[in-house]
Amino acid sequence: MYIYKVGVAGAGTMGAQIAEVVSFAGLPVVLADVQESLARRGVESVRAIYQARVAKGKMTPEQLEEKMLLVTASPNLDGLHDADLVIEAVSEELRLKQRVFQELDRICPRSAILASNTSALSISALASATKRPGKVIGLHFFNPAYAMPLVEVIPGLGTDPQTVDDVVGFAESLRKQPVIVKECAGFLVNRLLSPYLNEAVWCLQDGDVSIKEIDQDMVSFGMPVGPFTLLDTVGLDIALDVARILHHSYGPRMAPAPLLEAFVKAGRIGIKSGQGFYEYGNVEKGGVDQSLDELREQVWQRTGRHQMTWSKMRPLLAMVNEAVIALQEGIASARDIDLAMAAGTGFPTEKSGPLHLADQLGIDHVLQELEELKEHVGTRFWPAPMLRRLLDAGFTGQAAGRGFFSYEPTLDRMR
Repeated sequence: MYIYKVGVAGAGTMGAQIAEVVSFAGLPVVLADVQESLARRGVESVRAIYQARVAKGKMTPEQLEEKMLLVTASPNLDGLHDADLVIEAVSEELRLKQRVFQELDRICPRSAILASNTSALSISALASATKRPGKVIGLHFFNPAYAMPLVEVIPGLGTDPQTVDDVVGFAESLRKQPVIVKECAGFLVNRLLSPYLNEAVWCLQDGDVSIKEIDQDMVSFGMPVGPFTLLDTVGLDIALDVARILHHSYGPRMAPAPLLEAFVKAGRIGIKSGQGFYEYGNVEKGGVDQSLDELREQVWQRTGRHQMTWSKMRPLLAMVNEAVIALQEGIASARDIDLAMAAGTGFPTEKSGPLHLADQLGIDHVLQELEELKEHVGTRFWPAPMLRRLLDAGFTGQAAGRGFFSYEPTLDRMR
């Protein structure tokens, strides 16, 4: 199926970014919201993205105007009546999204594909609100959509294979890197990123290290920004919501760090509130100004103090272990797991992704580290069973020539 026209339901930040990506690829796009003012504001956000390109000399003002001719606003979903593909980008509330999908199902042609940009909610649950489950799919762009190359393609239980093929082809036409992900809570990138971020907060809660030290150590490892800088940018409230969704689905290993909950309760939710793990100088009036030490003391009074020496391997091994569990469950292939984490989070290319990292460290070493962390920290570090299977088979990683991936024999091993 060729997609000639695209609709975007929801003209907020992500909706506008998606509309810009679609129009940049040369396709007409209708940006719809519940009010004309909101839809027009979304169109102006698209213009602002293009204007930034002009300011950097990456396009001319004439090219900007040509692209903007492809973007129109609609004050309601009726404006999407002739779209071949509609991408829903409203707030992360299941009931709200289901109502939107119910309306889109009524308005759009029977041949139209209905996609959701949700980062964690069930695609199958969204499809249940329609009479076309075969045409409903997840299409998760990453923020900022105009810069991030990855999109997750998530079929629901009833999604037709042809719909998957059509959406993969569409993503490629946008010059994006699509990765097909089996439906699960958090999908792939957020499912692996959340334990990494959450463990960084657990480490801070343990009280042996500063925010800046953790961030600096993870940047020196090769991550584009530290976990606390990323949390402040995303919003601690959003990160906590994702952590709670994952905790509900996967159990104790995903339990949100109490310190993260304490920060959110105190109103320190990141850049948007002027305070998160860092101070940003624009604190909202009426906000509760509680310091890290005060919040940490409150948490210790409730949970006790479990002081441990800081190691950057703790958050990294939380990500690695979850990557192995996702591989066991068939959420994605080993190649696609590493590709997604590199493209979606900026995982350092020389490490190639969490599974390549495990191979480089050695499966035996990873298993030993996880066992030690399990003893000292708790069951959230219970090793994925696949690690023992690999070890028993002698597939201990790069040095052995085989782990999660196969490696060419080196001269040293040939001698």
